[in-house]
Amino acid sequence: MENIKIPAEERSLEVDFDFAANTFSLSGRSFPENVPEFFGPLVDKLKEHFATQKGARIVFSFSLVYFNSPSAKYVLGLFDLLERTAEAGNEVKILWACEKDDDMQEMGEDMAEDLESATFELRFLN
Repeated sequence: MENIKIPAEERSLEVDFDFAANTFSLSGRSFPENVPEFFGPLVDKLKEHFATQKGARIVFSFSLVYFNSPSAKYVLGLFDLLERTAEAGNEVKILWACEKDDDMQEMGEDMAEDLESATFELRFLN
């Protein structure tokens, strides 16, 4: 599968998906004009790729400064997808980078509460 690299824009995230290395990254701010149009194709590619993985090591990094409510639904959906991928026998690590005591810290911790198979690691930027 071809890698996906999308530079950050004023309202949308930087995307860096390396399918061969199984490393995936979203960073920046997310409040695009059309959230489903931005996230939909990305989620579809991830689902397609993860369905082919057996016993793989997958690292997904989030370094989010801000995201709106529609984007939050997709981020939470990514957590669910990563959890299901881990349940299918893959080693899945979710790295959540944020400023200490920032709203993003609480958001990441809240989303990670239901994880049982995927590993969550909080990293502070400051």
